[in-house]
Amino acid sequence: MRDFEYEAPTKLAEALTLMTQHNGSARPLAGGTDVIDHVRTGRLSPDLLIDVKKLPELNILELNPAGLRLGAAVPCWKITGHGELSQKYAALADSCHIIGGIQIQSRASVGGNLCNSGPAADSIPSLIVLGARCVIASAKGTREVPVEDFCNGPGKNILQPGELLVELRFPARPEHSGSHYRRFIPRNEMDIAVVGVGASVTLDASGQKFTDARISLGAVAPTPLLARDAAAALIGQSVGDASIAAAANAARSIATPISDMRGTKEYRVHLVGVLVERVLKTAVARARGEKVCYQIGH
Repeated sequence: MRDFEYEAPTKLAEALTLMTQHNGSARPLAGGTDVIDHVRTGRLSPDLLIDVKKLPELNILELNPAGLRLGAAVPCWKITGHGELSQKYAALADSCHIIGGIQIQSRASVGGNLCNSGPAADSIPSLIVLGARCVIASAKGTREVPVEDFCNGPGKNILQPGELLVELRFPARPEHSGSHYRRFIPRNEMDIAVVGVGASVTLDASGQKFTDARISLGAVAPTPLLARDAAAALIGQSVGDASIAAAANAARSIATPISDMRGTKEYRVHLVGVLVERVLKTAVARARGEKVCYQIGH
């Protein structure tokens, strides 16, 4: 591993000043579960690592009637251990349960997973379907960007030199809504999704018709995708096998996966349809308040 400097500021302004001064040669360190490995292997070669774990703005975890505020450095275990959050934003909790093992979850953050911007990242489809927005800060001020517009290539995103992801903001969850994230992996020892699917649905008061939906796909394109047409196939339709199958078919049509050691592109396209149907059915069950027979990680 190459030599680098280390700073641990306690004020956001200090961190942003350091980011600006180093003009792209500084990298933030939240959990470090990705960035340290990337430095070790030479994928990244920063001159400075800025530990952001001590910044209050990046550690906020606030759930209120207006929605959810999640700091970029909040570790996964705080999300899975928060009962009300896990119930209302279930897809996010689903993702956090399967990002690495227990030890990794004590360090890894959703913000870090997003900034790593892997096409198969487990948290990004959940963030997309839950309508999260990125709050990005720099010495020039702040800006907000929808999560679906954050990643712009494998391992790449819209952050500019001197910018830092501070928090993620989620709208309040409506009545009669449910969400779910699920992935397929060839075996537990290969902890990268062959395909990942997130979905959020809102039903009418009777629980029989879709009034809103969002579906997102991971590991089937250079970036995680918001499947707009697949969600549109549900809205206004009765809940049932026909509408869910139509959404699955629409989702398959936007998948452009590659073939690699985890699976062929044809297999991945097939899995998109299978997982969209399963994820939607679980999201519907949660929206109806029904018991869900789902084992985390499967």
